[in-house]
Amino acid sequence: QVQLVESGGGLVQAGGSLRLSCAASKSIFSISRIGWYRQAPGKQRELVAFINSGGSTNYADSVKGRFTISRDNAKNTVYLQMMSLKPEDTAVYYCNVYRASIPAYEYWGQGTQVTVSS
Repeated sequence: QVQLVESGGGLVQAGGSLRLSCAASKSIFSISRIGWYRQAPGKQRELVAFINSGGSTNYADSVKGRFTISRDNAKNTVYLQMMSLKPEDTAVYYCNVYRASIPAYEYWGQGTQVTVSS
């Protein structure tokens, strides 16, 4: 079992920045796909960004050019740098670690609240 702990959420004004962190209890990031998801009240959870084991990244259209996902394998930590935040970015942000090939697994963090005021 792997524990994921997110941090860095909070309240920020529109146009501001936050950096989320997701720390894993085991060294698995280099062999996994790590994603950041978010869920706003009344909405489905959506994928914001992910970085795969080879280091390639992908972003939702709504955050392209504003968010950057990165990882530090030595620290077992993945980051989501969020800039030019908008009120519509308000949500609970979750870290996800996924591996499809054997040994397959998927883990979720507990979530961290991001609130962007207008």
